Amino acid sequence: MYSGSIVAIVTPMTESGEVDFAAWDRLLDWHLEEGTDGIVVCGTTGESPTVSLAEAVELTRRAVLRVAGRVPVIAGSGSSDTAVSIERTRALAAAGADAVLVVTPYYNKPTQDGLFQHFTAIADDSAVPVILYNVPARTGVDLLPETVERLAGHARIVSLKEATGNLARLAELRARCGADLEILSGDDPTAADAMLAGATGVISVTANVAPRLMHELCEAALGGDDAATRAIDAKLAALHRALFIESNPIPSKWALGQIGLIGPGIRLPLTPLSASCHTPVREAMRAAGVPCA
Repeated sequence: MYSGSIVAIVTPMTESGEVDFAAWDRLLDWHLEEGTDGIVVCGTTGESPTVSLAEAVELTRRAVLRVAGRVPVIAGSGSSDTAVSIERTRALAAAGADAVLVVTPYYNKPTQDGLFQHFTAIADDSAVPVILYNVPARTGVDLLPETVERLAGHARIVSLKEATGNLARLAELRARCGADLEILSGDDPTAADAMLAGATGVISVTANVAPRLMHELCEAALGGDDAATRAIDAKLAALHRALFIESNPIPSKWALGQIGLIGPGIRLPLTPLSASCHTPVREAMRAAGVPCA
């Protein structure tokens, strides 16, 4: 259902921290021109913790209108509160999202049964498909394969963004869930291997900065062309690393500013990229063939 290079798109902001909707339109148009296969609005890279529901709804609404059905628009609706996640899912579905991306509850550290009940309640209420999102390095909770297997039978739960970067985990998930659940990589450095091993695509940070190359990587990997996949991924390897030199999306927003697509705005507690990190990010962009100032 969802495959290829799906960008976890940044939320462009003015220097005062307001959402920059003119830059939003530019970004969306650029991704369509560059071959991006899907858009995730207000995921982690979109600064979801500091974007209000009203802003998320407007970003989603505008993305749906701009994209006009050419690629799927997926909206991040997860939170650490099940009731709030249900409310956000309703609002974003009403704004036109094709699906929602629901992260594991952060900070309150539910049990595996709590995770099962959380996702089931959201999916039971949802009018659109649900993509599970497991990123324990950020949330402090790991959605284990046996829990994913329990959830995979739900008609509304169609996919999992697995961001551990653990290829053994991917193999276990595929063995447990089979055709009941698609697996999307959530880890750019291991995405090529994940797709060659059966993942259907990647929800990508790197695609913010090198969308054409990420699309080509996915095309090669999903086509089973190991040599082409390795060659493209080698070109992207430094960029995969550099975009996490400070907390995501700090480096991505700086890089997009260097390309001239967005301004410098970012919301606290995130801060602009440290000066000491400018050179390694710029060098990684150049290694990937991305033009920059």
